[in-house]
Amino acid sequence: MPANAPMGSLLSVVIPCYNEEATIRRVVERVWTVPVPLEIVVVDDGSTDGTLGALAGLEREGLRVIRLPENRGKGAALAAGFAASRGDVLVVQDADLEYDPDDLLDLLAPIRRGLADVVYGSRFGGRPQRVHMFWHKVGNRCLTFLTNLLFNTTLTDMETGYKMFRREVIAGITLRSRRFDVEPELTAKIFKTKRWRVYEVPISYYGRSYEEGKKITWRDGLVAMWTLIRYRFWD
Repeated sequence: MPANAPMGSLLSVVIPCYNEEATIRRVVERVWTVPVPLEIVVVDDGSTDGTLGALAGLEREGLRVIRLPENRGKGAALAAGFAASRGDVLVVQDADLEYDPDDLLDLLAPIRRGLADVVYGSRFGGRPQRVHMFWHKVGNRCLTFLTNLLFNTTLTDMETGYKMFRREVIAGITLRSRRFDVEPELTAKIFKTKRWRVYEVPISYYGRSYEEGKKITWRDGLVAMWTLIRYRFWD
């Protein structure tokens, strides 16, 4: 297995964003307070609002902004961000403040200790979570159950937006998904190899409503089911 990640390893925080003018600046400022060596790679996925303008004045060493010419989806934004990152460890940070950057140290701990190659942040581990959207929770549970059934594992939250990887893991994955199906694609390819040690840690979750800007829908859930099955048996 890969060697331990040294305490001084660089953490690359990849932030895909699309029309997140209201929150992107606060997300970046919050991430900068995490007390580890890090870089931030913001991938603007063809936003049509003031997302780029909201980042004005935050220029500093270790912050890079990649602008995609048109909206291509979260998967495409992550692929661009991963390719541009230089860190020994990479993590996805959504731009909408549903996930708390204060939890990044907890995700990093199993990698630093040499226990894990991949760490998932579980929203169902007992940390604070907004009470809302029952059917979304049911959908997440169903997708996680299908993941465990197909790959003989014990995840509690496959669809979590907080996924952290050692660089070697991401270097071995070619992303094909362009939208939210990137989550099941990443999961399927990680578990199918049977090579990587995957851990979960509990995280907080401050979910948004559709009125507040949430974008994923039940249609994405159906695509996620097919993606899991596809990569388990045919790819």
